[in-house]
Amino acid sequence: MIKEFKEFVSKGNVIDLAVGVIIGGAFGKIVSSLVDNILMPLIGLLLGGINFSDLSVKINDTVLNYGLFIQNVVDFLIIALCVFFIVKAVNKLTNLTKKKEKEEAKKEEKPAKSSEVLLLEEIRDLLKKSNKKEK
Repeated sequence: MIKEFKEFVSKGNVIDLAVGVIIGGAFGKIVSSLVDNILMPLIGLLLGGINFSDLSVKINDTVLNYGLFIQNVVDFLIIALCVFFIVKAVNKLTNLTKKKEKEEAKKEEKPAKSSEVLLLEEIRDLLKKSNKKEK
């Protein structure tokens, strides 16, 4: 069981995933800071000086902070947009690589001979043999 776990952990995909999670967490913090400290104050200013973090509704003893929810939605949209562009770029690079590989494979491939060409080559070879026998 330990050996299997060691093989699982040493595979490249697991390490790539761990790196992605760590970088994603750091990226999330940067985006949250951007939204909380720059974008939302600017949006609030444009909407008449609204501070989104203060937007809330009190129902009995419960406070619903819908302003914070709006900030989190903006966070999500920015992160989703960034991930979309990253995936789009990676797909484009992958497609370019596959296209180059296909082009190289086509260059290396010899075109398949038609049945007429094969028949003519066979006739040619037979004529060569018969000419050698006559000499």
